[in-house]
Amino acid sequence: MIIGICGAGTMGRGIAIASLTAGHRVVFFDIAEQALEAARSNVVAQLRKAVEKGRLDAEVCSIAELNISTSTSLNAMAEANIVIEAVAEKLDIKHALFTELENVCGPETILASNTSSISIASLARCLRDPSRFAGLHFFNPAHIMKLVEVIKGPRTSDAVLDTCIAFAKGLGKTPVIAADAPGFIVNRIARNYYNESQRIVMEGAATIPQVDTLMKGLGFKMGPFELMDLIGVDVNLDVTKSQWEQFFHEPRFTPSLLQQQYVDAGLHGKKTDGGFYRY
Repeated sequence: MIIGICGAGTMGRGIAIASLTAGHRVVFFDIAEQALEAARSNVVAQLRKAVEKGRLDAEVCSIAELNISTSTSLNAMAEANIVIEAVAEKLDIKHALFTELENVCGPETILASNTSSISIASLARCLRDPSRFAGLHFFNPAHIMKLVEVIKGPRTSDAVLDTCIAFAKGLGKTPVIAADAPGFIVNRIARNYYNESQRIVMEGAATIPQVDTLMKGLGFKMGPFELMDLIGVDVNLDVTKSQWEQFFHEPRFTPSLLQQQYVDAGLHGKKTDGGFYRY
């Protein structure tokens, strides 16, 4: 299949690697040529690193490298079988993108969002045919993490849902059908992991390193602040804000001033060489 990926950031790259190693062709779209060049270089580097570590066959890697193309024009998505959006977690930006995609792609193309918090019903309302739309929420790093939330909107067709499930399984993932509720399954639960940790720090009960150390001592592979740095402090905050608004300002989902301060300071995590920690 031809998999279109809109957005050349961290999530887009991970989805691309998973798709390429499963034998699909990938077409990247982004408005910035520099972002596309960086994404292609990063994907190729990770594929080759996997070969060096014995995790990927060299021939598969060579074929995968030939199966990547990039474009700053959405017209490149015209032949895609599935287009997965992985852009900023802003409803207006996503609506504008999907409105254009519907004009470019054929009627059989499945349009999917990697959104982690915005309702599928809200995203699909801009489309003339919302039955072709579903959520395909991967987790970072998308080429490694096995879980994929498949979200069926109120107007998503059963055929589209089945195709999305089959696609995820073909990538070696474990698809789980999630209800179209704010945050779906994982992010609805995870908000408390992030928010409560930040409240503890804001109240002076513990430092950021202490919270992370304690949580890892309980069995978590990463502490909440380490995880936010990996995901992107700004991205994580956008998700928190979106979920808080969709739950009609439920107090337990209230965004943290601590996180907002880091975002305002440009400390967005590993991608900026600094977040809650320095890298």
